[in-house]
Amino acid sequence: MDFFQAFFLGLLQGLTEFLPISSSAHLILTPAFFGWTDQGVGFDLSVHLGTLLAVVFYFREDVFGIARDGLISMGRRKVVGQGALALYLVIGTIPAGLAGLALLDLIDSTLRAVEVIFTTTLVFGILLGIADLLPKRQRTLDTLNWKDALLVGIAQAMALVPGTSRSGVTITAGLFLGMSRETASRFSFLLAIPIIVLASSVKLLEVATSDVVVDWNGFLIGGVTSFLMAITAIHFFLKWLNTVGMWPYVIYRIVLAGVIYAVLM
Repeated sequence: MDFFQAFFLGLLQGLTEFLPISSSAHLILTPAFFGWTDQGVGFDLSVHLGTLLAVVFYFREDVFGIARDGLISMGRRKVVGQGALALYLVIGTIPAGLAGLALLDLIDSTLRAVEVIFTTTLVFGILLGIADLLPKRQRTLDTLNWKDALLVGIAQAMALVPGTSRSGVTITAGLFLGMSRETASRFSFLLAIPIIVLASSVKLLEVATSDVVVDWNGFLIGGVTSFLMAITAIHFFLKWLNTVGMWPYVIYRIVLAGVIYAVLM
């Protein structure tokens, strides 16, 4: 992997991981467009670690407070501070964790097909647009309950199919449940932390137990680039959230689906 390929893919992962446009689809489609060989599990691990560090760093105060209150709540056996939110993040992670274990082989083979990515990019993009048009989206994080967490978690499990977009489908679910754009987005980003930890752990185990040769230059370039790009993407997404809404991403997904159909199908 040369410098440009590692830099570009790291940039792409950092930009698309937290925008509702599907990072997995872009990382699958880009090598197909340019005729590159697969970047390999070592590089995938580096960009996952980069985006994980980015979201933890950006929401560091929230992460510390939620983790602290969650542990205190467990010790006292009653909800303290943000202890309920900590529980909801655990509940929201379970469906994707179970689905990932059950469907791992299918996800890495059949579901990476261009036809699947075309369909999920288009359908879930339209659903995001519909959800963004719904009235009375005023719920805050304080109003969430375990049922909301479970439903958003089930939606997150659907994002294991490339093209769906983890952030896109969880924000869509949140909007359908009456959450404000900011609430749905913040819950989505916080929910990304445990699932990226799980995904990174799987890839780390694969690297450690196989004969995979890691390109450490590409690893470093991809990881640092994805980290910096992810922080930038999160910041501006939240800053412009109420100004631009979700429709720029909806339109992008529809156009991307058209390009996929015209070029790769």
